[in-house]
Amino acid sequence: MNLKKIITLFLGTLLILALPAGCGGKKDSEPPAEDLAPAQEGPEEEGAAALGSLASFTAGTLDGGTFTQADVAAKDVTVFNFWALTCPPCIAEMPDIAAFEKALPDNVAMVTVCLDGYGNEDSVREVLEDAGFEGVTLISGEGDLLDLAGNLMYTPTTVLADSGGTLVGEAIIGGRADLSAAYLEAVNQVLEAGGKDAVSLEDA
Repeated sequence: MNLKKIITLFLGTLLILALPAGCGGKKDSEPPAEDLAPAQEGPEEEGAAALGSLASFTAGTLDGGTFTQADVAAKDVTVFNFWALTCPPCIAEMPDIAAFEKALPDNVAMVTVCLDGYGNEDSVREVLEDAGFEGVTLISGEGDLLDLAGNLMYTPTTVLADSGGTLVGEAIIGGRADLSAAYLEAVNQVLEAGGKDAVSLEDA
């Protein structure tokens, strides 16, 4: 079941079922405007552009700041990982995401989006601190970010945006045994499609 009518913020509650490669959950009825919950299990990969774009949005960060399309425009590629506190595979891969983020060159950014983070900030901080993630984490938002989140069917889901906010390549859905290699390959596909040089991880 697709998720629609998400108006202002990410949810306060997620109904998620643990699955081998990720988590999914379905709504029993139409949710309140603030709610966001992944729907049923989806395929492992699909064209990210089918989920929407990130050309126009405003988001609130875990540290109380604001993140917008202007931040996306400042990088050649921004990797967005959508996860939830109630998704064990999402939390299990967070140390790998933290290591990937720290090794990225300056023209590539890694951002996490905690779908049930709003109102649960302390729990989000604990997960991220345990994992060593020091990048940007979004916990609320408006515009294209909400539309994209409403189209997700599975967590974790990772999408890549170019500097214009266009989602490029395939959505990476579910966990990966070698997350850094999968993410790096996806990043370089986006860079090369845009006529940019491929990158390597600084700590590799």
